[in-house]
Amino acid sequence: MAQGARRTIGQVTGVVGLAVAVTAFLSVAAVRHGFFDLKVYYGALTWWVHDGGEIYDFLKPGTQYGFTYPPFAALVMLPMAYLPWTAAIAVSVAASVVVTAVLFWWLVDPISRRCGWTRWFALAVALCLAAAYEPMRETVNFGQVNMLLLFLVAIDLLWLLPAGSRWAGVGIGLATAIKLTPGIFIVYLLVTRRWRAAVTSMAAAAGTTLLAAALFPDASREFWTEALWNTGRVGELAFVSNQSLRGVVARLNPEHPSTLAWLALVFATLALWAWRSRAAVAAGDEATGLALTGAVMCLVSPVTWVHHLVWLLPALILLVDNGMAAPAGSRRRRVLLGAAIVGYGFLISRIVWAWEKDFTGLDGFLGSNTYVWISLALLAFLPIRRWGDGSRLSRRRAEPVGSAVETAGVPQLDQPDRRSPAGQRHRIGRALTVR
Repeated sequence: MAQGARRTIGQVTGVVGLAVAVTAFLSVAAVRHGFFDLKVYYGALTWWVHDGGEIYDFLKPGTQYGFTYPPFAALVMLPMAYLPWTAAIAVSVAASVVVTAVLFWWLVDPISRRCGWTRWFALAVALCLAAAYEPMRETVNFGQVNMLLLFLVAIDLLWLLPAGSRWAGVGIGLATAIKLTPGIFIVYLLVTRRWRAAVTSMAAAAGTTLLAAALFPDASREFWTEALWNTGRVGELAFVSNQSLRGVVARLNPEHPSTLAWLALVFATLALWAWRSRAAVAAGDEATGLALTGAVMCLVSPVTWVHHLVWLLPALILLVDNGMAAPAGSRRRRVLLGAAIVGYGFLISRIVWAWEKDFTGLDGFLGSNTYVWISLALLAFLPIRRWGDGSRLSRRRAEPVGSAVETAGVPQLDQPDRRSPAGQRHRIGRALTVR
């Protein structure tokens, strides 16, 4: 048998074995939520379209949960009101799977190229591992929109912005209009001084919001004046699923959480993020800018449920990428790959739920906030690399220049003069997704 055929058989066998192992793991570890959030969306839209009610007045029977997204999200989801429930589930699951596969193709392909792995094999392994990742399985099982928003943002930061496209920022604007928290990426563009993309993203967010207001004036008025400020609709801040800095503070004193302490932590975290983000952009490392901003969004948002932590996926993949880029057998490779394995291991384990009922004491403080500590570690220590020129985005194999990777800053290396033709190619050609 030819060597290529043996390799293919081995890879297929490995993927099938991994898929079986993940399925067995999920049969034991995964919690079934019955598409709870999707039921809220579906019920609210049905109530609004077919029953003549106001969308923000709807509460899922027996719960305090209602539609919490801006009116533009209702516009985007409107076709759901005309679908059977099973079709709505199918569309939700299929959309999450498809955008995840595409995003992983962009982020994992550099690893497969560098290591000489077959691309389909690397992608299949990554998707199997993602299925076991608690935030991912929660996103699918709740019927959440997290991966769709991450995909919109990634189009901007991994493709349009590095290519100098005039459309860069539209994806971020649309994501912000659908759910307000991705607005942190507009701040990212401002902090890193990409003024045109920042203006484009703000214009896209404002334009789509005004469109929704023109079409649904009553719903828009209720959202912006009442529903947005009704924090009781999203759940308890101290609930262990809230893996944000606000959740950490709330669990210290559930009855009277300190707003001052939370704001101080947020300010310090944003300062660290701004410094590291600017270093990443100075190095041309847009993928790490995406990863850092996803991590800080999870940290500073008042509510970050476990399923929101799919925004950490780019950081974990880049941690593996940086580890594989280090010399074989080096301490650096061992540390980075070890960190990726440990972080991933905790994020599939449901460890925080061990303190769901009682998060007091030192063990409760450390254990119930495990995912927060991982987010902080990724924000502080995810490596930043400087990349060289490339001609085509889809075929880039940018190589690290000079010394290796800086964790907090970037090495001072020469770059082409931005005024020269080579400098222009360098500026437009920097893209980190395929290298």
